[in-house]
Amino acid sequence: MAEGKKYQISVTVKTAYLAEQSDPSADRYVFAYTITIANSGTVAAQLISRHWIITDAENAVQEVKGLGVVGEQPLLRPGESFEYTSGTALATPVGTMRGSYQMAAEDGHKFEAEISQFTLSMPRVLH
Repeated sequence: MAEGKKYQISVTVKTAYLAEQSDPSADRYVFAYTITIANSGTVAAQLISRHWIITDAENAVQEVKGLGVVGEQPLLRPGESFEYTSGTALATPVGTMRGSYQMAAEDGHKFEAEISQFTLSMPRVLH
């Protein structure tokens, strides 16, 4: 079996603008993101840590690193998924996030699950 299929994690993202927590007059735009992490490989793997790069519309970058997600380090067996919701605040109504999860497979192999860039946008700002 190909190594690539053994260690395969897919990440899907849904975003939402949180108007009730935002204050545009103070340049505070709050967004929630719901992430589903699915093990589409053939070996169980545990999410150990995360690394995010958050960029606002003025190219100000925040880098976030830490253990687990929402206080957990889920173990995903083949076919299993884990969903969580978190959030971030930006100084602009539009921004992007991208990053990776550092994973440890049951057989000891360590690998990264890439998180493709996604957009955070206040409604009616982008066409």
